[in-house]
Amino acid sequence: MQYQVTEIEFDFDDSLHPMTDVEMKEVYEDYIGTFWEAEDGDDLIEEITSESGWCIKSIDYRHILK
Repeated sequence: MQYQVTEIEFDFDDSLHPMTDVEMKEVYEDYIGTFWEAEDGDDLIEEITSESGWCIKSIDYRHILK
């Protein structure tokens, strides 16, 4: 199934290097609006976590019907 990320919040608090506001904004811009292939919502979270390297606090997405 295909999903589009509409909102996402990463857990930047769990970092050894504090992120600046600019760095955080760049990470969010890399993921909001993106399309992903995943089995379900849990798989979507795993896919994004694996690619970004950040845990996800919250996520909103929409399922894209083909």
